Amino acid sequence: MFAKVLIANRGEIAVRIIRTLREMGVASVAVYSDPDRTALHVQVADEAYPLPGTTAAETYLQAATLIEIARSCGADAIHPGYGFLSENADFARACVAAGITFVGPPPDAIAAMGDKIIAKRLMEEAGVPVVPGWVGAADAKAATVATEASKIGYPVLVKAAAGGGGKGMRVVEDASALAEACAAARREAGAAFGDDRIFLEKYLPHARHVEFQVLADTHGAVTHLAERECSIQRRHQKIVEEAPAPGLAPAVRARMAEAAVRAAAAIGYANAGTVEFMLADDGAFYFLEVNTRLQVEHPVTELILGRDLVRDQIEIAAGAALPVRGDETPIRGHAIECRVYAEDPARNFLPSTGRIHYMETPDGPGVRVDSGVATGSEVSVHYDPMLAKLIAWAPDRGQAITRMRAALARFVVLGVITNIEFLQDLLGHPAFVAGDLHTRFLEEHSIGVTPGPPTLAEHAVAAFAATNRRRPPAGAIGAAETTAPDPWSSAGRWRGGLS
Repeated sequence: MFAKVLIANRGEIAVRIIRTLREMGVASVAVYSDPDRTALHVQVADEAYPLPGTTAAETYLQAATLIEIARSCGADAIHPGYGFLSENADFARACVAAGITFVGPPPDAIAAMGDKIIAKRLMEEAGVPVVPGWVGAADAKAATVATEASKIGYPVLVKAAAGGGGKGMRVVEDASALAEACAAARREAGAAFGDDRIFLEKYLPHARHVEFQVLADTHGAVTHLAERECSIQRRHQKIVEEAPAPGLAPAVRARMAEAAVRAAAAIGYANAGTVEFMLADDGAFYFLEVNTRLQVEHPVTELILGRDLVRDQIEIAAGAALPVRGDETPIRGHAIECRVYAEDPARNFLPSTGRIHYMETPDGPGVRVDSGVATGSEVSVHYDPMLAKLIAWAPDRGQAITRMRAALARFVVLGVITNIEFLQDLLGHPAFVAGDLHTRFLEEHSIGVTPGPPTLAEHAVAAFAATNRRRPPAGAIGAAETTAPDPWSSAGRWRGGLS
C-alpha cells in the first residue's frame, strides 16, 4: 500500500479522498491555489503545498508542478479526483515516467475514450450499440454536413470530439439551425479543449441517461457495480442522480451491464470508470461515452452497495485484485444525490459568489453530505460553484425522496444564493415522483424558481445571525442609533433556500 498520496484537486472531492486515505492510514497531501489557501481540503490534509496563481490554468492544471510537488514531498501516488487533469492521458503518462502511480486507468485507455470519435469506433468493433450518427473530416463542407444530418433525421445532436461537460454540444431541431449550431459548437470546443472537431448523432429527445459503474484490476478482471439514473440535467449537466435506475426492466439491465463490462474490457481498462448509455423508450440502448475517472455521483452507488469506491481505486492502483464482483453484490435500498450549487435559479442559474457567513448541513439516518466548504469559506468566480453533494438513502425510492426533501429543508446556507429551493420543487414534482424521467425533463416541466416567503426555520437562523452580529460598545459614536439590523432587508439575498 502507498505511504503518501497527493490529491491533484480541490473542493469536495479532495476532502472525500482525504477521508478515505485517513481511514486507510495513508498520509494525504493537498495542493491549493491562492484563493484556496484557507479552503477546507487544505485544512483537513496531512500536508498542503501552494500552487502560485489564481485560475485553474495557472494552478490545478499545471501537471509538471503537481508532479514536482509529489516527488519533493515523497508521495508515491497521485489521485486526480474528477475534472482538471483526471482524464488527461499526458498527465497520467507523466506520472508513470516520474515513478509515481496514477490512481486511474492506463494512459492509453484515457486517450482512446477522450476522443469520442475513436471511442465510438472502438465500441462498434466491440459489439456495443452506438447512437446512429456521422463522423466526417474536420474540413467537411457545410453542404456535406447538411446532407448527412438529413440522412440521420432531425433532431440531431452536434457534439465536440474532445472533452465533455456539455461543452461544444448543440441540439438542432431542423436544417435551418444546423450551420450556426456547428459553428458555435466548434468555437466552444476549440476554446475549451483546443480541438474544434465535431460530429453528428441522432438526438433522442425522451431518452434516459443510464450509466454503469465498472471496476477493473490490473490483472485483467472486469466487473460492474450496478447502474445510476442521471437523466435530470440542465444544459447537459447532471443535477440529480439516483441508484438503482427506477423502473429499469431486469432483462434490459442485464444487457446493459454486459455491454458495459464488454466496453471496459475492449479498451484494456483498469480502476474505476463509468460507461454511459442513452436508453430509448422501446428499451433500446446506445453507448454514449466512458468516463475514465471517478464520477461526481459515485456516492449513490456506495450507499446501495455498502462500498467505498475511492478505497477500491487506491487498492487496485496498488496492485490488488478486483475486490468485488457485481453479480455477487446485492443492491440494498435506493439512494438519491442532489448537487447543491451557489447559483440563482430566479436569474437563469447565474453563479452566486462571496463568503459563506453560515452553513449548517443536515444529518441523521441515511443522510450523507460531501462538501468542500463550510462557514467562512469563499465561493470564488474561478471554480465550479458546487458547494456540496447531499445524498439520501432509504429502503425504497419513495422513502428516499421523502428523506431527501426533509434533508434539503434542514440545509442552511447564508451568504450566497443556492439552488436548494429549486431542488425541493424538483423532487416534489409528480412526474419525478412517478419516475417519468428523461433528459429533457426540465425543459418540459415547470419547476418553480421564485424564492418563497421565509419559513420559521429561516427566521430562526436569521435571528441568530442578527443577534450575534458585533455591535459597537456602549457610548461609542452612533451607539444610540445602532440596533441589530433586519437580515432580510440588510444582508441581501443570502438566505438558505428552505421550504
